[in-house]
Formats: sequence, structure tokens, C-alpha cells
Amino acid sequence: MTTPWSYSSKTLAAPSASLLQVEVSGAAVRSRALNLLQKARAANPKQTRLNFLVLALRGKKVGFEKVISMIDAMVSSLKKEQADDSEKKEYCDMTIDSTEDKIKELGHAASDTETAIASAEEKIAALTVEITEAEKSISALDASVSAATDMRKAENEDYKALVQADSAAKELLLFAKNRLNKFYNPKLYNPPAKKELSEMGSIERDMSFVQVSEHVHRRSGVEPPPETWGAYAKQSEEGTGVIAMIDLLVKDLDTELTEAATEEKNAQEEYDKMVADAKADRVGLSKSVKDRSAAKADAMADLGELTAAKKATAAEQMATEKTLGNLHAECDWLVKYYSVRESARTGEIEALVNAKAVLSGASYE
Repeated sequence: MTTPWSYSSKTLAAPSASLLQVEVSGAAVRSRALNLLQKARAANPKQTRLNFLVLALRGKKVGFEKVISMIDAMVSSLKKEQADDSEKKEYCDMTIDSTEDKIKELGHAASDTETAIASAEEKIAALTVEITEAEKSISALDASVSAATDMRKAENEDYKALVQADSAAKELLLFAKNRLNKFYNPKLYNPPAKKELSEMGSIERDMSFVQVSEHVHRRSGVEPPPETWGAYAKQSEEGTGVIAMIDLLVKDLDTELTEAATEEKNAQEEYDKMVADAKADRVGLSKSVKDRSAAKADAMADLGELTAAKKATAAEQMATEKTLGNLHAECDWLVKYYSVRESARTGEIEALVNAKAVLSGASYE
């Protein structure tokens, strides 16, 4: 069996004829391969890597084996370029998507942080108002207790002065009554305990007695006895009237002292209750101030952390957006022209494979 490239001795009439047939056949193969490569180059005029093969085939000085080796290397290079493009495109698609997702997440985080900051600021403002109001209430409470204390002190001093005055008046009245009994009712007279008085003390006692005696007689309408008590020793009725008036005055003083004591007791009890209530209110208000101050401190600490988080998120957003920009600068051209480049490489590879097949159809020693 003969092949297109094997000839018998009968067919080859002469060496010169055989050489001519080989040259003609080689030229045809070279022409067919060259035509395939030129078509591929025409489809992608900006790609110049086929130019060398075209020149090699046109020059006729490079053997087919060398050209085929060059074609294999170029096909391998094209496949590697396509694999690199595919890998880079996958990286770009994945990285751009993840970066865009991260930017969205950071945007949500920033929005949430803004909401939390606004909430913390509102809480701090509300606590500040509450603390101020509680402190005002404490000041008002302290002022009311101070005023009530001053009033209670003044009332107590008035009460003590009244007791002192009424007690002194009662003592003088009883002293006057006893002196009157000495003249009008000797049996009821109680001699005073012996007590040495100074001259001034005796004068003051006698003057007080005279004043009380005059006061009693003015109220009773009975003239006071003269210095000579003996002249009226028999006038028991008049003396009885004066003594009765003294008893009435003493009774009035006792009533006044009793009422004053009752009023003092009631006033003191009301004051004590008011102070106790105020103390309880103050304890509650002070605790409220303390608790709200602690809550405000915590809220301010939270606000500080949120503010720092907001700043960090903003910085991360800026860096991520810059990264996205760099990714677009790096990837947009490849992503945009990936299909065109893939199609062009596929065409080149197909042309090279076909050219190799054409060249491989003839084998020359």
C-alpha cells in the first residue's frame, strides 16, 4: 500500500522528478497552513504573536518540525493565558462581590451605631434632667426643713418664755394669796421657810407682791388694804373676794400653761413627723440621684465606645471602598473583555491546531 508520501521505484522515474514532486507537495502544505494562520490573524489583527509563524512559513527556511514545535508552545501559552484569565476573573468576581457585601454590612453597622448613639444621647439628656430635678427637690426639702426648724425654735422659745412668765406670775399670786390669808384666814396661812434674803431681794419680793396685789384688786373692784393690815383684819368677806380672784387668776394661768403645753407637744410632734418624712424623702431622692448618676456614667461610657466604633467603622468603610476601587481598576477591563479574549484565543488555538494538523500530514526526513 502506498501513501501520499511513499513512492515505489516504478513511480519515481528519476531522482530529479521525485525531488520536484516533494517540493511541490511541501509548498502546498506550507500554503494551506499559512492560509489558516493568516485567517486567524485577520480575525484578531491586534494580536501579533502569529506574525512570527507566518514569517517562518513564508521564509521556507524553517522546517515543519520546528514550526510544529513553535505551534505547540504557542498553543500551550494560549491555554495558560486563558487559564490565568479564568482564574483572575473568578478571583475578581468573588472578591468584588465579597467587598461590596462588606461595604453593605459596614453601612448597616454604621446606621445601627448612629441609632445607638442617638439613643445613648437621649438617655443621657433624660438622666441629666432627672438628676437636676432630684437635686432641686433635695434643696427645696432642705430649705423647708431649715425653715420649719427655725419656726419650731422660735415657737419653743416663746413657749419657754410663756412658761417662765406664767410660772413667775403664779408664784407671786400664790405668795400674795398666802400673805392675804395671814390677815384674812390665819388658819390657811403657811409661814414661808426661813431664808435669808438680801436687802435687794426683799425689796424685789415686796414690789412684786404690791404689783400683783394691785392687779388683783383692780380686777376684783376691791381696794387694796392699807399698810396697816390690822385695820381690815375683821373684813373677811372682802378678803375672801380678793383671794377668790387670786384663785381665778391662778386657774387662768394653769389653763394657759396647760393649753400652751398641749400646743407645744402637738407642734413638736408635727415637727418631728415632718422632719422624719423629709428625711425619708431625702434618702429616696439621694438614692435616685446616685442611681441615675451611675446610669448616666454607664451611658456616657457606652457613648464613648459607640463613638469610637463609629470612627473605626467609617475608617474601615473608607479603606474597603478604596479596595473596591482598586479591584475595579484591576478587574473591570478583564471582566468586560473576558468573553472577547476567550473567543479570540479559542480561534487562535483552533487555527494553530489545524495548521499543525496540516503540517503534520507530511513528514520529511
